[in-house]
Amino acid sequence: MTPLRTALLQGPGGVPGSTADSLAALDRAAGRAAAAGARLLVASELYLTGYALGERVAELAEPADGPGARAVAGIAAAHGLAVAYGYPERAGREDGGVYNSVQLIGPDGTRLANYRKTHLYGEFENARFVPGDTPVVQADLDGVRVGLLVCYDVEFPEAVRAHALAGTELLLVPTALMRPYEIVAETVLPARAFENQLYIAYANRCGTEGEGAGELSFTGLSCLAAPDGTVRARAGTGEDLITADVDPALLRASRAANPYLRDRRPELYASLV
Repeated sequence: MTPLRTALLQGPGGVPGSTADSLAALDRAAGRAAAAGARLLVASELYLTGYALGERVAELAEPADGPGARAVAGIAAAHGLAVAYGYPERAGREDGGVYNSVQLIGPDGTRLANYRKTHLYGEFENARFVPGDTPVVQADLDGVRVGLLVCYDVEFPEAVRAHALAGTELLLVPTALMRPYEIVAETVLPARAFENQLYIAYANRCGTEGEGAGELSFTGLSCLAAPDGTVRARAGTGEDLITADVDPALLRASRAANPYLRDRRPELYASLV
């Protein structure tokens, strides 16, 4: 099976609230990624709008099939590659609640999967978003089983293990990791990939957003971690577009050599849930 070349877009995604600028940047990145042979482009958490939205979350939220999704579908189809991107999702809840979501659009512009962040981080997210309740969302892309999480989700071993047990081969994680938590990108991500025997594409924001006490500084350090624990591509701390291959042959060999999933004893783990 041919490796799935995957591109990760690291960038601020435009000024918070400037969806048009974010889409224009995504289109440029998709062109560069496609020229490098990528079949998948992964952007960051809340990519369309920016992360430091403050009180504008509800105003900028849109449905999964809204104008942002249609624009991304056009970009994907124009460049012939799949696109995963984060956005605030309005889902018609009676309470008006908004989800912190990631959507995967196929290379022909078809909507393949939509996941709602299940582990909300910090005061800002808990005050303005509602958590999703579906832990594993997957889709097939070029013969690879792709799963979706968002940022803080990947820091919970149970969330990634659930994907491993469900057959996920490539886990996409749009994120907005802030300083001083570089350890997540540098240490936790490769460990998660190794212990669960899958690839993880971790696409982060960079630079700063917000003002005054609300200013946030993002770490960058986007990466593609492989099931053998190595990092196949790593961004720095500024804007970047990195590419690396997700190789099904390496995945099969790694799973054959590493017994973690085979040697589990679920009967001992009931107290964990």
